[in-house]
Amino acid sequence: MQRLNLLEETRFEKLPVTVYSDMLAASQIVAQRIAGVIKQKAQKGEKAMLGLATGATPIAVYRELVRLHKEEGLSFKNVVTFNLDEYYPMAPTAIQSYRVFMNKHLFDHVDIDPQNVHIPDGALNQEDIAAFCLAYEKKITAYGGLDLQILGIGRTGHIGFNEPGSAPNSGTRLVSLDELTRSDAAHDFGSKTNVPAKAITMGIGTIFKAREIILMAWSAKKAGIIKKAVEGEISAEIPATYLQHSNHVEFILDVEAASALTRFDTPWLVKDCIWDESLIKKAVIWLAKTLDKPILKLTEDDYNNHGMAQLATEKGPVYNINIHIFNKLQHTITGWPGGKPNADDSQRPERATPDKKRVIVFSPHPDDDVISMGGTFIRLADQGHDVHVAYQTSGNTAVWDDDALRFVEFAMDFSHSQKIDGKKLEDIYKDMRAFIATKQPNQTDTTGLETIKGLIRKGEAIAGARFVGLGDDHIHFQNLPFYDRRKVSKDVSYEDDIQQTMQLLQQVKPHQIYSAGDFADPHGTHKTCFDIIHESIKRLSETEEWVEDCWLWLYRGAWHEFETHEIEMCVPLSPTEVERKRLAIFKHQSQKDRPVFPGDDAREFWVRAEDRTSETARIYNKLGLAEYEAMEAFVKFKF
Repeated sequence: MQRLNLLEETRFEKLPVTVYSDMLAASQIVAQRIAGVIKQKAQKGEKAMLGLATGATPIAVYRELVRLHKEEGLSFKNVVTFNLDEYYPMAPTAIQSYRVFMNKHLFDHVDIDPQNVHIPDGALNQEDIAAFCLAYEKKITAYGGLDLQILGIGRTGHIGFNEPGSAPNSGTRLVSLDELTRSDAAHDFGSKTNVPAKAITMGIGTIFKAREIILMAWSAKKAGIIKKAVEGEISAEIPATYLQHSNHVEFILDVEAASALTRFDTPWLVKDCIWDESLIKKAVIWLAKTLDKPILKLTEDDYNNHGMAQLATEKGPVYNINIHIFNKLQHTITGWPGGKPNADDSQRPERATPDKKRVIVFSPHPDDDVISMGGTFIRLADQGHDVHVAYQTSGNTAVWDDDALRFVEFAMDFSHSQKIDGKKLEDIYKDMRAFIATKQPNQTDTTGLETIKGLIRKGEAIAGARFVGLGDDHIHFQNLPFYDRRKVSKDVSYEDDIQQTMQLLQQVKPHQIYSAGDFADPHGTHKTCFDIIHESIKRLSETEEWVEDCWLWLYRGAWHEFETHEIEMCVPLSPTEVERKRLAIFKHQSQKDRPVFPGDDAREFWVRAEDRTSETARIYNKLGLAEYEAMEAFVKFKF
């Protein structure tokens, strides 16, 4: 367990922050802190009063507490808990309810007295909520107040469900949820339309009364809001900033969640640095963007006035630094993503040999290939490389129910003989109509409906890959099992997914692999798909010689782009190639207009893709490089 001790560099931070190497290490520390409170209170014959949170953030904490109970005898008999919040309306037995969540992850596995568990009641009549909230507050006070309150943080800066605009002295109450909060919850409810618009939450004033407060955050997805909460001005627009007033709060983060804090993001502003190549590149590009100047126009005064005097002194003169970084950025640009034959490749991102490479483009969802790297995909095929595409999941979750019915109605008119699981299409259609009529939010589809939706995505993916120029024998629809299994349980084995991926890799023996590197994917599928590829390559590297000559390039999707200083290969697209990419995306008709899971961005996927790649081209141009229509960016993964 590695704790990063950087306290001397925290002058921009307005409250205590402790950063751990990863989420698991941090979660174990929090669990030990909670266990310490429980044991200390038990020794005094007192109740341990805990304020608990839900969501993905505390799951590993609860898992460790369960382990401590089962393996080390930690008892919860003296524990009284009060949960932060609950959706409204919400039946206590619904799979999205926080009561079900807490039972699943903690209460069903420890010896806590059910009478000591308190969770806001989402099934109340609305006229009874005010009295319930007042009683909730009084009950906390009657027990002597909370000893320890754990918190997560939402992307709006909410703690509990205290959304922007909440008062610092607010108590337990019914609130309206921010649209971003509802978008983030959409996957748990099947779509945003099913997410309740309200919730019952402890207030900020209630949270403040706890004798100790720990706010936890994991992953780069939370980095931006953590920076605002820790370093920003106190504001009702970011409710978590109110915690700056507290003398008994601590933020516990993993490295990725802390990555936007000044001491990690721009360390030259707070300390002397060890100026390696990557930090120099990051700092110079940051300076050029900050001053809105091309790299080659940066001056020594610019360096000195923006915390980079040490760099100018140690590595200067600054014009030489500018030229060096300009050249490094220039060398990321290539129109030959598979390598340029018979060319000097010493300053190019890809090898010149072999001049015709075997390539696999892995696509977590059936449209990620063309959305994320459609121009590069087209370029690789046009330049004669042996390109395969592997669609890792069926993507059936992201198809509207009425689209599935529409396709079956077409198929029934076309043929009356097709069967799925031994049933005729007409019978499957009747089952679908009956199921959809009573379908609950996020309820798992029937096998027939899942199959139809998967076939819709498969047909669209094949059409897109054919448009790019691939033959059918180079299109692989993997339909990895984890995707459907995780709809039932988060605790699944990935072994058969890995074995299937290994078989494809052994079949193709690629020189190049392209994989999604967007690990802040709202639904986690991109990260899981990458982990499966990574584990497959690790295993094959023990026996397969070709792996030594295989490079893995990461791309990003519609959600985010790599930071400029991270980019190692940038493929420029002409206006014609941008149009061809757009047409390839249009093959995915079920994802046009309004997809099932749009996230917090209302733009269509093709618009997001074009805006993202044109913005990358604009940034390169403003830094002083050539002006292109669009650019697709990649980072080489280091094994």
